[in-house]
Amino acid sequence: MGRKEATTSGKLPVDQYRKQIGKQDYKKSKSALKVTRLKAEAKRSAPGLRDIFLVLGAALIFLIAVYSFFYLNLATEIDMDLDLDDN
Repeated sequence: MGRKEATTSGKLPVDQYRKQIGKQDYKKSKSALKVTRLKAEAKRSAPGLRDIFLVLGAALIFLIAVYSFFYLNLATEIDMDLDLDDN
């Protein structure tokens, strides 16, 4: 039925891998661990290029929309003035 080797180990390969990584981290000095942690924290908190481009793109679309609104509004007023002068 079930194999005994699979049940006797008692640990998953993932747990063994995590344990090995933990042992390697203890071998590092505390200052090296602190530097690594600070780098990871700075990377997580820094705004990415994607976020910057999204904000700039939204601002550009907004400016184009405002500009086109005023342009179309003024263009129709000028056309109406020209039609009145022809009579």
